[in-house]
Amino acid sequence: MLPVTYGELFLMRAVVQRVRSASVSVDDQVIAQIGRGLLILLGVAQDDDASDVNYLAEKISNLRIFEDEVGKMNLSVLDIGGEALVVSQFTLLGDCKKGRRPSFDKAAAPEKAETLYNDFVEMLRACGVSTQTGRFQAKMIVALENDGPVTFVLDTRA
Repeated sequence: MLPVTYGELFLMRAVVQRVRSASVSVDDQVIAQIGRGLLILLGVAQDDDASDVNYLAEKISNLRIFEDEVGKMNLSVLDIGGEALVVSQFTLLGDCKKGRRPSFDKAAAPEKAETLYNDFVEMLRACGVSTQTGRFQAKMIVALENDGPVTFVLDTRA
């Protein structure tokens, strides 16, 4: 799946998975873990800014993807008192149109991506979501127990 574009404008992308639990390990050591909540893989594009961060954090924190007492998806991560685990993943911005090797030209430079990633984490926390993180630019092992499975792809300005 390619990032949504308008012309050549690539947009911030989040893959949101409803989980029973999730964790991130670096060098065989667990650095973050959550119980019931959301695993969020976040890709930051060159053209992203604070408006993308704010939109996604607000959208995700209020996204009604947890089941209520009658089995309908009517509850948000805030409603259930759930947690979030946010993992930076620039490969979400990979362009596979040409050749066999993805191009990551549209992904934000590491300095900008890290700033917006951290801003996103802080905005989720400001929205009231207890949030853990992976380690930016580290080789991580992500483990999860997907609940459903329920997975959504969200793009900003889409």
